[in-house]
Amino acid sequence: MTYCVAMRLDAGLVFLSDSRTNAGVDHINTFRKMHVFERECERVLVLMTSGNLSISQSVVNTLREKMDLTRGMNLNKVRNMFEAAKHVGDCLREVHGRDAAALEKFGVNFTSSLILGGQIKGEEQRVFSIYAAGNFIEATSETPYFQIGESKYGKPIIDRVVSPKTSLDEAAKCALISMDSTIRSNLSVGMPLDLVIYERDALKVKRHVSITQESAYYGQIRKQWGQHLRQGFAELPDPAWSDL
Repeated sequence: MTYCVAMRLDAGLVFLSDSRTNAGVDHINTFRKMHVFERECERVLVLMTSGNLSISQSVVNTLREKMDLTRGMNLNKVRNMFEAAKHVGDCLREVHGRDAAALEKFGVNFTSSLILGGQIKGEEQRVFSIYAAGNFIEATSETPYFQIGESKYGKPIIDRVVSPKTSLDEAAKCALISMDSTIRSNLSVGMPLDLVIYERDALKVKRHVSITQESAYYGQIRKQWGQHLRQGFAELPDPAWSDL
């Protein structure tokens, strides 16, 4: 299982992903689900993947192979983020055309969900959620974030906290709390975490960190968040049954 979240804010973009994959309780591995494509001062694109690992890796490898070719479209040539999302969708369809029938013969569904976000010089930063069919939707001011994978446990805190006006540091803190809520409730999501914070119009990634169990800050916020939840719950009044 996977949990990835991307937030589009006035101040920039925040991306967070876990790295756990599993094929049963006795076969758990670590694979990165965040991939950064960057040409400093010209473009920054961040891709996060969820679903069948072989499909995700095939899509990422296809994207990178096309970047090495002199002909054809690739992420270094797209003029804007909309074209970038179309290109990723096309690569996903290419993998589907090659592998879907063979997977189906073995009872394996073609499942893949992607989040692509970033900024290309000359346009605003944008974030897209790309589906297995290669189609996609874009984040808006009303819906400034996307999740893929095991999203239900981490969604409530984001809905309550995040808006386009949220600062990058606050959004990163919220994303980490959202991830911690997911990890606590689903053993198939786990450490280490990849966190990218992109400042609007920077056209380069200034903060990209890997967060492990030994991370002092992550340990601090997960401990304090749990304490505050218990304290807030204890301070709520008990039910007044006659008023219900």
